[in-house]
Amino acid sequence: MNRKILYFINPVSGPKRNLLLEEVIIEKTLEQNIPFEIAFTNPAADYPDLVDKIKRDGITDIVICGGDGTVNQVTSYLLNININIGIIPVGSGNGLALAAKIPRNINKGLQIIFTARPTFIDAFFINEKFSCMLCGVGFDAQVAHDFSMQPKRGLTTYVTQSVKNFIKAEPYRFDITHEGKTFSTEAYFISVANSNQFGNNFTIAPKASLNDGLLDVIVVKKMSKARMIWAVLKQIRSGEVGTQEERNFHKKEVLYFQTDKLIIHNHQLAPLHIDGDPAETSKKFKIEILQKAFKLIMP
Repeated sequence: MNRKILYFINPVSGPKRNLLLEEVIIEKTLEQNIPFEIAFTNPAADYPDLVDKIKRDGITDIVICGGDGTVNQVTSYLLNININIGIIPVGSGNGLALAAKIPRNINKGLQIIFTARPTFIDAFFINEKFSCMLCGVGFDAQVAHDFSMQPKRGLTTYVTQSVKNFIKAEPYRFDITHEGKTFSTEAYFISVANSNQFGNNFTIAPKASLNDGLLDVIVVKKMSKARMIWAVLKQIRSGEVGTQEERNFHKKEVLYFQTDKLIIHNHQLAPLHIDGDPAETSKKFKIEILQKAFKLIMP
């Protein structure tokens, strides 16, 4: 099959690495004798002509060079389009790429683009907004909001913002409905994941799969801060999925269950992030899996 690749580069994702990125892309793709174009993402994340361009120019593959937020922005325009999507992970967290075992090394990442086969993976909607792998309400979302305001990105900045928010974090009140049952809880945060990665190799939902048709939901309930650290570490180690039918399920400090849809009532308007980027919050979130959302080129 003849291929034509459109590379989308986010100029503000991993700016130091991007100094060489375009040069390497040109060199390696020319070596493969594959026609290609290079475009750059825009701050408005607005690509209304992208689908027309794909059809007009015979684009077969779109390779997104950025982090999870960039993947979200571009991919959201490509649902129900017969296109292969690749990732060169040069963002801050790169959770989807890590879950798909796509390396951060640019040369190795390009080799996967050139040789690997695309595989359908799931995504989901939260109040009709697209998410390619992860959303969160509460503490982690506040970190995402504060992180987005910093002049410098990267892991060090993210850790600094996490520590600051951890010190002042307070639980929020939520009602959660799934499988026809509703329960109330106070929680520091709720994460809904289609991926076992939260970025930077931090895995709190180890049973999550990119294509099992299920969302992994993690609820970190109200407890002391010291206890929360221990409980989250225990969750990372054990990763046991529970069900509402278990006798002691709701007594656990960290709830971990799987579902294809749920509703979260967000009584105190806790902040929201979608794929690591801050998003507008709401009193109610309706979340539902989107099976076989797009084809990802992965090893």
